[in-house]
Amino acid sequence: MTKVTAQLSVSLDGFYAGPRHTGDGDWMASAESAGFFRVTRWATDAMAWRERQGFAGGEQDTNSEVIAETFAAAGAYVMGRRMADGGEVPWGEEPPFRAPVFVVTHRPRQRLVRGGGTSFTYVTEGLVSAVEQARAAAGDRDVAVAGGGGLVRQVLAAGLLDELELHIVPVVLGTGLRLFDADLDLAEKEGIELTPTRVLHAPQVTHIRYTVGGRAPLLLDDRGSGGGATTIIN
Repeated sequence: MTKVTAQLSVSLDGFYAGPRHTGDGDWMASAESAGFFRVTRWATDAMAWRERQGFAGGEQDTNSEVIAETFAAAGAYVMGRRMADGGEVPWGEEPPFRAPVFVVTHRPRQRLVRGGGTSFTYVTEGLVSAVEQARAAAGDRDVAVAGGGGLVRQVLAAGLLDELELHIVPVVLGTGLRLFDADLDLAEKEGIELTPTRVLHAPQVTHIRYTVGGRAPLLLDDRGSGGGATTIIN
């Protein structure tokens, strides 16, 4: 059965990039870029990532195996317009996806076909439509939500995400673009429950995979009081 999955690199305090770059200057020189490249350094050093980008070298290790597995599992992608626009030039004529990519956007654009099996279809009918089209294109493989972080939150909030993998990097950024933000639209006593299914450790990063259980009420337990009133001892 096709799963909808997402994976993202985050700092210990939950940021996937530095403060959002909103000016006309060079994004590569921005604070957003600095935070992003810090939390994704483990990936850019990995052999599987470098091979997919057409680069030589890299480390063949646990991190590389995680990246290779992620690419192999994806039969189609869903992506935000900001990420698609930002990556169009750096990805070149043969982007690393090698599968159909469905871009969630409000601005129409003709379908863009690239080498290696990658195409970009610009979906203006909303997130649900993009996920449905990606499911149809993925066959017996997964639909991977490629990002950015805002789109991952939208898919999670909509109850469309089956699996989330976080790559937690041992750095504190202090500020920036946070993955889990208020726009998850959770009620005051509600949470989204996840179950960890795999943990892989590496010196630069810890990979934790979760099955997403969905929204659930937050219930007060009795703290061992046997059902009676809790006694507070000063």
